[in-house]
Amino acid sequence: MTYRTLPVLALALLAATSLHAVAPRNVPVAYPPSAVDAVPTVWGTSNSIQISGGYGSAIVADLKDPTMFWIMTDRGPNTTTDVANRLLFPMPNFTPTIAKFQLVGDQLRRVATIPMLNAAGRPLSGRPNPAGQGATGETGVDPSGLVITADPDGIDSEGLALANDGTFWVSDEYGPHIVHLDAKGKTIERINPFGTGTGGRKIPLVFALRRPNRGMEGLAITPDNTTLVGAMQSPLDNPTTTIGRASNVNRLLSLNIATGVTRQFVYEVDAPGNYISEIQALTATTFMVIERDANFPGGSPAATTKRIYKIDIGKATDVSDPANSANGKMFGGKVLEALTAAERVSNGITPATKSLVYDLLTLPGGYPHDKLEGVTLIGKDLLVVSNDDDFGITDGGAGTFIEKMLPATRQRDRLTVYFIRLATPLR
Repeated sequence: MTYRTLPVLALALLAATSLHAVAPRNVPVAYPPSAVDAVPTVWGTSNSIQISGGYGSAIVADLKDPTMFWIMTDRGPNTTTDVANRLLFPMPNFTPTIAKFQLVGDQLRRVATIPMLNAAGRPLSGRPNPAGQGATGETGVDPSGLVITADPDGIDSEGLALANDGTFWVSDEYGPHIVHLDAKGKTIERINPFGTGTGGRKIPLVFALRRPNRGMEGLAITPDNTTLVGAMQSPLDNPTTTIGRASNVNRLLSLNIATGVTRQFVYEVDAPGNYISEIQALTATTFMVIERDANFPGGSPAATTKRIYKIDIGKATDVSDPANSANGKMFGGKVLEALTAAERVSNGITPATKSLVYDLLTLPGGYPHDKLEGVTLIGKDLLVVSNDDDFGITDGGAGTFIEKMLPATRQRDRLTVYFIRLATPLR
């Protein structure tokens, strides 16, 4: 068993030398139906399987150049094991990374790479957090089965927002944490419910009841750059796993960047078990949201939900708890996740409104991926979505991993960005 990693120094040098290598364009762009990662990054090998790609957990259009996209990895290659909450990390020291890709024809070419760093300038890892600092029972093991050390700075990067000043905001599936990074990837601030962050701002305590591996999957910044809006992937395990996992209520968190004041809103997924995979802002109150299942088109069971919705929180009820209690605000003696749809109505709770923008399962030529995870919008009507290829690996059973092959194409999964011209403009 061997594994090799791309040196962080080399990644940092690449970022420093190529971040501004391509000048903005003022000519119309001919967007293809789809584009693939031209040369997937090879991070190393483990158990003779190549670990490559990995970008696609989030995508954001560049603010100046319509051919450029910021695309992010998650915590690194990992799969489940036969033990609940025990995860296999083939490359335990992987550094979550943001990369800048240029669209050239029907290919994406990586032109800059920004490894995520902590406040001291050391590389972040994707390892689980310690107890009391963002963990909900997750334990990582290496390919030899040895437990890996928890990391208080560990981040499972999933949501990405690009601010007007060129800095990044990232949310994760641990914690949850919201991390502010400068343009070179160094941590400016870390916000969480535990008091272990920096800057004095906190996420409400109830969010610490996130379901394992189902934290703040999406993150948006409003066009005026005043507010962050994060979306939890699944309902909280509140007050118990049994109740939380039967709910169809995912919480949205609004955080005023200047004041730290938070609000919470309800997003109702179409069916319990569906995930929110991303949220991106259109206006101060309207957003695009990815809602999906975990299945492959052509798989068994087959995928049924790969949808982009437009939502509006303008008239949604703020369900925040002024007391910031551990289980959040109570409604008739029940927590939010325990309420039925009728009880939410009787308690005066109005969820975010939602309307279907696009169903990826109707995409001409098909959508073969299980993980629809990134969405952004160019102009008024060009929808751009990305998949997460999981570094080309998936569970192999009995604590092993194998290549991730798509049932619909019988090809190894690979970052693919789809460009969809909508019939109705979104803004």
